[in-house]
Amino acid sequence: MSGLIPGLNGDGVVTINRVLLRQGYTIEDLEERVAVLCENVKTYHSETGFLGGMVVLNSGQVSNEGSTLGQAVASPLQDREALIITFWESFAQHEASHRSETFQPLFRQVLELCENGNEEIAYRMLWSGKAYSPAEAAEARAAKERYAKAA
Repeated sequence: MSGLIPGLNGDGVVTINRVLLRQGYTIEDLEERVAVLCENVKTYHSETGFLGGMVVLNSGQVSNEGSTLGQAVASPLQDREALIITFWESFAQHEASHRSETFQPLFRQVLELCENGNEEIAYRMLWSGKAYSPAEAAEARAAKERYAKAA
């Protein structure tokens, strides 16, 4: 791996929870509850497999350059759909974190916001990478040009 997620190796796991915000709750409700939950995970599980995470909110924008399913201009789930993405050394460590006494009450508070219940999928990392520095990008372009001419 390239250091995008420090500590995530070939045995690591990425988990994704998809949250559809229930009617009557706000983005601020989601942010507050998820922040408390994530702080708990960092506090109690940073030494037992947790490597990092992020929460992303559907912005409503749909890429017409990167989408092949028609030419939509906006997502109907804007400001209602969030993904909670976490990175773990192993799936077993992730599962143990969910069984902890400090985690469960906070997790239930987040689930109250969910219209869709919850399904957390675990993924195996196939690739990750961070952007090149300007110097690295220039060298990468030069190398491609050199090898293209040699082929």
